[in-house]
Amino acid sequence: MPVDLPMAPETARRFSIWTAIYGVLLIILGALAIVLPGIATLATSLFIGWLLLFAGIVGLIAVLTSGTSAPGFWWNLVTAVLYLLAGAVLLWNPVAGAVTLTIILAAYLLASGVLKLIAAFEYRNAIPRAWGWMLLSGIVDIILGALIVTGLPGTAVWVLGLLVGIDLLVSGVALLLASFHARSLPTATVGA
Repeated sequence: MPVDLPMAPETARRFSIWTAIYGVLLIILGALAIVLPGIATLATSLFIGWLLLFAGIVGLIAVLTSGTSAPGFWWNLVTAVLYLLAGAVLLWNPVAGAVTLTIILAAYLLASGVLKLIAAFEYRNAIPRAWGWMLLSGIVDIILGALIVTGLPGTAVWVLGLLVGIDLLVSGVALLLASFHARSLPTATVGA
């Protein structure tokens, strides 16, 4: 049976109140994380710790039930144990975990920035209108990574919480605006 595409606007309109509520909750959580970045950093570290611990447990169960003859058994076993250990370490000492996560974030931003700079110069001839934006994005990544690195260990206290807060706030605003626009979508006609 084909999907009835005109129903998508109707569905969006029908659930726009729930989308708005979700958006407002994200805005509140994002604002709190921005105002209290230390608490948000700690919460992020604990959340990632629980995710890794859960992934390790599920991975171990999957690996052990599949048996040693399963393809990649030893690799999967090592990966599951590493997840389990990383999660336990983050939960045991979430402040030290926040420092580690911040270093990983800084390394990611620096590496991503360098790769974006390289890509920008490759875009220069292929996509002339986009290369400047890619260049700017790479420069911003490098600056952010450098700011985090030069501020360590102090930046580890607040940077993860601030970035999570900004992400939650922007996502909440986007959902809230989407819900407002969904209410103005045309209604589907019967038999159309």
